[in-house]
Amino acid sequence: MSARRDQLDVITIGRASVDLYGQQIGSRLEDVASFAKSVGGCPANIAIGTARLGLRSAWLGRVGAEQFGNFIIEQMRREGASVEGIAVDSERLTALAILAVEDDKKFPLIFYRENCADMALEESDIDEGFIARSRSILVTGTHFSQPNTAAAQHKAIKIARENGLKVVFDIDYRPNLWGLAGHAAGEERYIASAKVSEKLKAVLPHCDLIVGTEEEVLIGSGESDLHAALRTIRKLSPATIVLKRGPMGCTVYDGDIPGDLEDGIVGRGFPIEVYNTLGAGDAFMSGFLRGWLRDEPLATCATWANASGAFAVSRLLCSSEIPSFEELTHFLEHGSTEFALRNDEALNHIHWATTARRRDHPKLMALAIDHRLQLEMLADRLGVAHDRIGEFKALAVEAAARVADGRPGFGVLIDDKHGRDALFAASRHEHLWIGKPVELPGSRPLRFEFTQDMGSRLVEWPVDHCIKCLAFYHPDDPEDLRKEQTEKLRGLYDAARKIGRELLVEIIAGKNGPLDDDTLPRALEALYKAGIKPDWWKLEPQASPSAWARIDETIESNDPYCRGVVLLGLEASREELEAAFAAARSSRSVRGFAVGRTIFASAAEQWLGGAMSDADAVNDMAERFGVLVGAWEARDGWT
Repeated sequence: MSARRDQLDVITIGRASVDLYGQQIGSRLEDVASFAKSVGGCPANIAIGTARLGLRSAWLGRVGAEQFGNFIIEQMRREGASVEGIAVDSERLTALAILAVEDDKKFPLIFYRENCADMALEESDIDEGFIARSRSILVTGTHFSQPNTAAAQHKAIKIARENGLKVVFDIDYRPNLWGLAGHAAGEERYIASAKVSEKLKAVLPHCDLIVGTEEEVLIGSGESDLHAALRTIRKLSPATIVLKRGPMGCTVYDGDIPGDLEDGIVGRGFPIEVYNTLGAGDAFMSGFLRGWLRDEPLATCATWANASGAFAVSRLLCSSEIPSFEELTHFLEHGSTEFALRNDEALNHIHWATTARRRDHPKLMALAIDHRLQLEMLADRLGVAHDRIGEFKALAVEAAARVADGRPGFGVLIDDKHGRDALFAASRHEHLWIGKPVELPGSRPLRFEFTQDMGSRLVEWPVDHCIKCLAFYHPDDPEDLRKEQTEKLRGLYDAARKIGRELLVEIIAGKNGPLDDDTLPRALEALYKAGIKPDWWKLEPQASPSAWARIDETIESNDPYCRGVVLLGLEASREELEAAFAAARSSRSVRGFAVGRTIFASAAEQWLGGAMSDADAVNDMAERFGVLVGAWEARDGWT
């Protein structure tokens, strides 16, 4: 019998927070100046991690009715985890966790969770029908620390048992969250407490899988000796026990506890540099569950868990650093030459391309209004102040949004020299893809506009704005020019990946040499050879399907994760563009177009010249954009 379409593999219950991690590594928390944000909290991390690894997951808990609560819900959706079990608490704030990395052993951590939303979980939040749709639930130690959260988790366990679900227990011991340490002791891992042990031991008989570090096994059993602790847990529960051992990996006990603790089941180990241990256990659990809930051998589960934990411990954040299954598989098959996995370019590229940082755009039809020089020259010729250019760009956004009508697959290219208000307007349209140029218009060799320090500039960009960079690049350019152009693009690519922004590289070759079937494939091959793997290419129309076939082969052989190609317009007529669309019809890489002057040139001339009203300018651009969209979508085979 096939599974229900709404069936889940795992529901995780308990903590969720917004994590703010210091970006200055080697600093005291007092000295950190900027922070990176991600979803945190053990069960929330595991819901995201298991979703990335291919399981159908959900997090069950509470968030505040504010922007950080919205962030957690929206990120869960982006990751593919169900949000059906999330309750919004209008009386409490979403929890925060703030951390610094002082060195490879010291990670000062402050929890902001006084009367926070996730700790207000109660029995009424546990819906029997929702729980029963899953194959398993995961309960966590911290949520047994308060009567209301403990009652909620015990209710979930009871429902799980009555419906034949597996129960997973992540001991997840934080003395600070049990009131056993001060606010400044968030990183404290172990304080013995008979009261805590009593509560945790009551959970053990109901479990099928119990996972904890050596310290967590001690607190969960109430023992002071590790061997005795494991035997106590075994007396109370027949569950599979997974002992996490940090750099040593883990040991799994599926029956009697052996006399020698090394005699359990182990997986492959992965010696790597320790960068930040926070979140490693959640990545570990995600990897283990990916195997365990798919009935893999326990040694395989342990290997996947160890590898997933290695990714997290080698990177800064928690949920954001858990690998996708594609990334995990690549690592298991090929390993890494880097002791610090965060420096492995191949793994980083797979991670970027396969995790939920980006929206999916199976097609992209964009109105390009990022022109600066052309509109400045037009304004000068008409005797119009340059600040009017920005007003016109806002009208272009209105036209694009009208054609899009809330549908995905549409976008705009807008600069932040004249288009500041237009960018604000575009951001209010949730489904619009937004790209922004960084090149100095007309520069060859390539130079960036405003500053050559792109890393510092990109920090200020919204996370969903795509970098667009135009390079006048021909594969037969003089060697020194090609080298300079390539190095400039490589620096931009590195900055984009470091900061976490999409990159679109626009290549115009035909203005500086012949354009035949091999020109663009040779140009792309040279840039790929330099390690440049943009998310998008923006390319000149090609005369024949054979040219597109060669472009397809070049992209697919170098970067199967590339999001695709969009066609540029170069002020071509509508008829010329429709012919270009037809020639690209057979391409596997072309996803759409980004056209500007064909759409806005006439309206710009008339509006800036005072011969066209705002409404007429919007209507004119919307009509022209709509015609191109119709021509594109009318082609058989396009989706």
